[in-house]
Amino acid sequence: MTHSTGAGTLDPGAVRVPPHERAPRRTARRGRGHPWLTLVAVALGVMMVGLDATVVSIANPAIAADLGASLSGLQWVTNAYLLALAVTLIPAGKIADRFGRRRTFLAGVVGFAVSSVLIGLSGGLGAVIFWRVVQGFAGALLQPASLAILRNTFPAERLNTAIGVWGSTLGISIAGGPIVAGLLVENVNWESVFFLNAPLGVVALLVGLWVIRESRDEDAAGSFDLPGVALLSGALFGLVWGLIRAGEDGFGDVVPLVSFAVSAVLFAGFVWHELRVERPLLPLGLFRSASLSAATGLIVLGFFAMFGTIFFITLYLQQVHGMSPVEAGVRLLPMTAVFIVASPVAGALTSRFGPRVPLAIGMAFTAVALFGLSRIGVAAPYVELWPWFVLIGLAFGMVIVAGTEAIVGNAPAHLAGVAGGLQQTAAQVGGVLGTSVLGVLLSTRVGDVLFGRLTDAGVPGDAAQRLTGQGGIVSQGVAPVPPGTPGPAAEAITTGSHLAFMDGFQTSLTVAGAVAATAILAALLVRRGSAPVEGAAAV
Repeated sequence: MTHSTGAGTLDPGAVRVPPHERAPRRTARRGRGHPWLTLVAVALGVMMVGLDATVVSIANPAIAADLGASLSGLQWVTNAYLLALAVTLIPAGKIADRFGRRRTFLAGVVGFAVSSVLIGLSGGLGAVIFWRVVQGFAGALLQPASLAILRNTFPAERLNTAIGVWGSTLGISIAGGPIVAGLLVENVNWESVFFLNAPLGVVALLVGLWVIRESRDEDAAGSFDLPGVALLSGALFGLVWGLIRAGEDGFGDVVPLVSFAVSAVLFAGFVWHELRVERPLLPLGLFRSASLSAATGLIVLGFFAMFGTIFFITLYLQQVHGMSPVEAGVRLLPMTAVFIVASPVAGALTSRFGPRVPLAIGMAFTAVALFGLSRIGVAAPYVELWPWFVLIGLAFGMVIVAGTEAIVGNAPAHLAGVAGGLQQTAAQVGGVLGTSVLGVLLSTRVGDVLFGRLTDAGVPGDAAQRLTGQGGIVSQGVAPVPPGTPGPAAEAITTGSHLAFMDGFQTSLTVAGAVAATAILAALLVRRGSAPVEGAAAV
């Protein structure tokens, strides 16, 4: 069946765009527009996002202790950001295509930096979560626009290299974030880690104003699919909200079930609307590219496995092993630092073989690493951890760079903002899926085994029965030792609680590994981007 969409018909071999959307015109109002300087400006903005991801992970235990947050409350510090981001990424990509990628990117940079400062100034969990939502909206403006700027700046033969450098910059910030955040949490406070984005945002803004050339889809002027925005945003909100609530109350609870049902109805309405509107928000013809569709699904599965895993590894290192934030950050360096190397390697592999090879390798590495980590115990020495961290770092770099190229490179240049939004939406939905589903699995498993683990460790049956109500705390890796408990009894409670946590940890990582292995099949359907870059500067 053939449908008329704003993207034209995309097939695996070529991109055919209707005359009214062909050869987008671009303006160069300010800035020199040099491709590599533009890449520097974009990378500075992306660095804020990378720093934020890792500093929040390191700061989570301190936030929980200071603000008295439960596991679900702690997850909301992450999920509030992801929810806002996921709901607005594709509309933000459309905004960038219509109103200008440079303008949208710089607005995102300013919003991200300001909201980060306000998070640090917050005095309660509710305020932190609120400003994380605002930060998510700002990130939605920043991220798709950054990829769209690269797509419209670099010719096809240089796009993989540019995305590889973009990924390396992200890796540098991810690698440095845990160390810097750990030092700040230990020597200042957790609020200070959010102030890191302020100076970085100022530099990114100034450099961006100087070098980034404006580009937009001129044919999109005068049109904006507001019904499509409402339907898609509502559908994504229902999906992500349902997943988050399922993480708190279980998938059988009425709230997530209703949320999923509403989301399905809205998604169906969105598809029906997009097939009939002249200028759709998300041209469904994009998905006629098997490579783009498979890469989108793979990004969801990959981030499901990796994002959820990293969340619980951080709790394991700090709560079970008793490491300080700095010590945990140093232990994570094999994962985060290797990402710096993996990104340009993935760019080179993608240039040589197309995205299929690095995607398949990346998901295979992920599956092996997660299955390996699922076998560690409470007192696992570091030598049993770092080889798996290295594999995850290599895998993450390959999946991000090759997956991004497969999505953005297979979309027409004038839809680069929409394609960037699609890639980021897939990543964020996968991340929320990972933290929610794996969190439910971990909490459920902890609840099932906690009583037995406590009694096996020597806790009397009546005391163990009372402590089973503390499963939410144990799911964070914390032993619920009552004040004044004698040493031997406290040790027994700690041992049983940590063993119960590890049972949940191992179950979650086994499932994540299986998901990563399944994603290898999606990688086999992906091939090199074929959409031309119209009017890109020579490099």
